[in-house]
Amino acid sequence: MAEVSAKSFIPESFPGSTSDIAGQIGLLWELIKAPLIVPLLRISVYICLAMSIMVFIERLYMGVVIILVKLFMKKPEKRYKWEPMRDDLEIGNAAFPLVLVQIPMFNEKEVYKISIGAACNLSWPADRLIIQVLDDSTDFVIKDMVEKECIRWASKGINIRYQIRETRGGYKAGALKEGLKRDYVKDCEYVVIFDADFRPEPDFLQRAVPFLVHNPNIALVQARWRFVNSNECLLTRMQEMSLDYHFTVEQEVGSSTHAFFGFNGTGGIWRIAAINEAGGWKDRTTVEDMDLAVRAGLKGWKFLYLGDLQVKSELPSTFKAFRYQQHRWSCGPANLFRKMVMEIAKNKKVSLWEKFYVIYSFFFVRKIIAHMFTFFFYCVVLPLTILVPEVNVPKWGAIYIPCIITTLNSVGTPRSFHLLFYWILFENVMSFHRTKATIIGLLEAKRANEWVVTEKLGDGLKNKSDNKPAPKKFRFKLGDRILIHELGFAAFLFICGCYDFLYGKNNYFIYLFLQVITFTIAGFGYVGTIVLS
Repeated sequence: MAEVSAKSFIPESFPGSTSDIAGQIGLLWELIKAPLIVPLLRISVYICLAMSIMVFIERLYMGVVIILVKLFMKKPEKRYKWEPMRDDLEIGNAAFPLVLVQIPMFNEKEVYKISIGAACNLSWPADRLIIQVLDDSTDFVIKDMVEKECIRWASKGINIRYQIRETRGGYKAGALKEGLKRDYVKDCEYVVIFDADFRPEPDFLQRAVPFLVHNPNIALVQARWRFVNSNECLLTRMQEMSLDYHFTVEQEVGSSTHAFFGFNGTGGIWRIAAINEAGGWKDRTTVEDMDLAVRAGLKGWKFLYLGDLQVKSELPSTFKAFRYQQHRWSCGPANLFRKMVMEIAKNKKVSLWEKFYVIYSFFFVRKIIAHMFTFFFYCVVLPLTILVPEVNVPKWGAIYIPCIITTLNSVGTPRSFHLLFYWILFENVMSFHRTKATIIGLLEAKRANEWVVTEKLGDGLKNKSDNKPAPKKFRFKLGDRILIHELGFAAFLFICGCYDFLYGKNNYFIYLFLQVITFTIAGFGYVGTIVLS
């Protein structure tokens, strides 16, 4: 048999086939571009355009509904039966239901006093209120500090209980579930949950509990979050813009149209009977709050969102903490969707329209498509069309629809409208993390159940700045500050931007170079508060 050499696989028409490697790559690219790259990229554009239309219709629908709600719908106090709680002349404080306040904690050195103090100052009869501090801390010094704070409030006559577990099994869901098993909880009708950085106003229970007392079909009353550190840095301003839209529009629309929305995990009060009927807390995903809400909704329970009942809280101000939080918030819903989609579809207690809303609108579009569309279209497909000019993206898909979607997203925080363009660039960067987490959740891959508690700084930085500055110690961890994926995308977009500047016709290079700067800033870790050790 004749000897076959590697050279026989290279066409003779390739000039410089043995020495000009760049020329070979260029010719190979031309050979595969027409039959392979162009069709694949064109299909990707069609898929992205379809996803953009889905997100656009969803945003437009919610925009129309929220306008109608604000203009024509009565306030919750008028739509539902509501009467203020008062002492009864005959039975006294017994007219008030017994309420349990749960505060789950994990090494919350900077904020534990704030949340415990706020809970102990709630305006409610002392003999009708139980405060339960669920401390899963692994730092024994912090454990001792939290326990002493509980003892201090107990000495003032507050019914506060300090609870610990041998293990952190089930994380937050496990702690909440264990707390409800205590003997002194069996007579409680309602449970309100506050994370360690949450600080409710004293009248929180006075305003929320009557909705549950007088409307037996309501399982949950959710308050709106307000952020004490939203002005701390640009990162917290970006988060405020996203979360304000979530509360102002998404939660309000869900509450007004279907009496269903996702429980936010804190700042809400549950009817304990509804928790038990839904099967209690489960730790099968990292969004135990959403899991419980969906199961309770499938049992026919209704939810109420109160936009004017607000609870102060803290936003993560370090980029590392924010990335971990976004991984959990993106991976968990996708994983829950994988686990519950058939259960929702087969449910017979809710209407077909409600099932469609939960599966398509609540889960598929908002929790999956929105992340993937943002990342694949703006960070992958659109830049690639610059390198492959045979594939065109219509202006309505590249410019008009995204502008409308962005404008609709800005209604939650009018004061930050001037930051809208940078918010778009930052959201594109974060869409990479969210898309990766969403895929991990859908496939139930290795990090699907990763739980990292969001770091809270409290007033720690402020207190340190008030004192005499100590010598700075820099502890540089390569994995914490240098993010290879972000820098890789910055390089890719830079190449696409240069090509568009030299040969393109659409002037996308303006957007691409700005996106390069944002990816580079994130890649070197210069986002948010930088804490020196």
